[in-house]
Amino acid sequence: MAKPIPDGYHTVTPYLAVQGAADAIDWYKEAFGATERGRMDMPDGSIAHAEIKIGDSIVMISDPFPQSTVKSPKELGGTSTSIFLYVEDVDAVVKQAVDAGATMTMEVADQFWGDRFGTVSDPFGHTWSVATHIEDLTPEEIAERGKAAMAAMSN
Repeated sequence: MAKPIPDGYHTVTPYLAVQGAADAIDWYKEAFGATERGRMDMPDGSIAHAEIKIGDSIVMISDPFPQSTVKSPKELGGTSTSIFLYVEDVDAVVKQAVDAGATMTMEVADQFWGDRFGTVSDPFGHTWSVATHIEDLTPEEIAERGKAAMAAMSN
């Protein structure tokens, strides 16, 4: 009997529409150490479906299709999502991504919720939030620190 969630997949799997999906796959390999699991090419060379693995998670990718309601960030002029990536060394991974051509959108810094965290935009318009968990906190500690951080932002 088939498993409802196939081996290697998690309950939630991002699926990215990327203008130039083949180039994006190569870039994700360089920037995030992704490995390619497979792809289905269209006769015109575009990608109908591909899968990469970053760490223990799968990301699905395809070129955008005119008949789909899913649009790439380049088509939309931005993105409404961020892919959150937990890694062993956030500073090293963000540097690797920037060296590969990502744009730094938030410098890596220690955050009130217990992560060291920063964000980059990839050359294809997707935003990646990258973090290393550095401190275990109670919900009360996070709330207290959050209040202080928000108060500091409004000054």
